[in-house]
Amino acid sequence: MLLRTVTPDEVKEMHFDPVDPVARDQAAAILADIRLNGLEGLIDTAVRLKDLETKESKIYYTLAELKPYFDSLDEKAKGVLQRTADRIKSFAEAQRNSISTMTTNVVGGSAGHYISPIEVAGCYAPGGRYPLPSSVLMTAVTARAAGVKTVIVASPRPAAATFAAAYVAGVDALLAIGGAQAVAALAYGVGPVPRCDVIVGPGNKWVTAAKSLVSGICGIDMLAGPSEVLVIADKSCDPNFVAADLLAQAEHDTEARPILVCTDLEVVQSIDACLKTRLETLPSAPTASEALKKGYACICSDIDTAIGVSNIVGPEHLEIHTFNPEEVAKKCTNYGAVFIGAVSAEVLGDYGVGPNHVLPTCGTSRYTGGLSVFTFLRIRTWMNIVDRSAAQDVIQDCVH
Repeated sequence: MLLRTVTPDEVKEMHFDPVDPVARDQAAAILADIRLNGLEGLIDTAVRLKDLETKESKIYYTLAELKPYFDSLDEKAKGVLQRTADRIKSFAEAQRNSISTMTTNVVGGSAGHYISPIEVAGCYAPGGRYPLPSSVLMTAVTARAAGVKTVIVASPRPAAATFAAAYVAGVDALLAIGGAQAVAALAYGVGPVPRCDVIVGPGNKWVTAAKSLVSGICGIDMLAGPSEVLVIADKSCDPNFVAADLLAQAEHDTEARPILVCTDLEVVQSIDACLKTRLETLPSAPTASEALKKGYACICSDIDTAIGVSNIVGPEHLEIHTFNPEEVAKKCTNYGAVFIGAVSAEVLGDYGVGPNHVLPTCGTSRYTGGLSVFTFLRIRTWMNIVDRSAAQDVIQDCVH
């Protein structure tokens, strides 16, 4: 079996910290250096960690400087970026329109709340060997839909598609630096980079560690550990579909966690056989194979037990391949995003149906949701007491 098998009781004993302790110490040193030495410290660190070739390398690109990268793409690639941005924007605007300012009567007057966006957002997008222009769109387009005035993207060794995605998102600038050093620049404001009110987006363990350390100096969306998918399956599933979806997550990164929770041992064995077959021709097989070693299959006696296991794990991505998947979904309480039924493949969410793909991992879905327009909004209350006599009871209660 490629996926090791575990029991529901063993799942209960599993605990994952989204912040790696060694990475935290390393990130702390980088943050301290850049906070002390500013732009010089940022560039020195970026050169040392291979974000930049030399100290003279360009680090900051304005929107106008991003346009040639978009123009260099073929029409098909341009269309994909624009359509994806439009779908993300449409969903984010629908979210924004779901809440509004409000006023209500209180004793002696009125009270309510205003909704306003933050001023400056820092959006991180992975780069290097596995650039994710989709993450640029998911973060920056959503920030713009929330009404954020200034949006800065940071990404190490950005590919042409990353530059182009930043242009399509309409960002103010792109910082061509990544890791904890980029988080430092966004949190403190370094050189041309403005100090950000919130930092969002997925990254490696040093990015997550750095975000944990600057939280409080600025806001963050979440602490994201290794990416996860959990598939709840029963006899009704198509083993080949389930295997494809597990591998779609496993090929992201060697640290990804593909998890299968199933009510039937024979189905688990069939899915495992499909995994082996697909790996034989999968270009990303070396990465996916390593990730499969970190995943597991949990065999449950019934669907309610499977749902219970999923709720304990609280996965980033939850897929449901069962009889009555809608009913199963209603019983699931902890997840970043749920994909209901065999056709709702997670990859559709990752690359732009509309809902955001920046999601909580490592069980943090117990207390937080994924990135959305709400990440960039502040709800601030107000009151206006105009009738002193009508407010006398409240005044006396406060004095008492």
